[in-house]
Amino acid sequence: MSATPDVRPVGDLPDAIGKTASRELSNNGITSLKQVAAHSKKELLAIHGVGPKAIAILGEALAATGLEYKEP
Repeated sequence: MSATPDVRPVGDLPDAIGKTASRELSNNGITSLKQVAAHSKKELLAIHGVGPKAIAILGEALAATGLEYKEP
């Protein structure tokens, strides 16, 4: 089994979301909190490797910068 490359940091996304979530968000063109805010939680959860923990961490980071998830 090959090691998963650690692509962090990705833009201004928090490191705490984990390397898999960081990589998969980046692979889907999401590299900033502003880009995260353009998506709903449901859309982000549909991305492989992005789970409830990453959503919670991203939600806190969004709130700290005055942003929020897009409404579904």
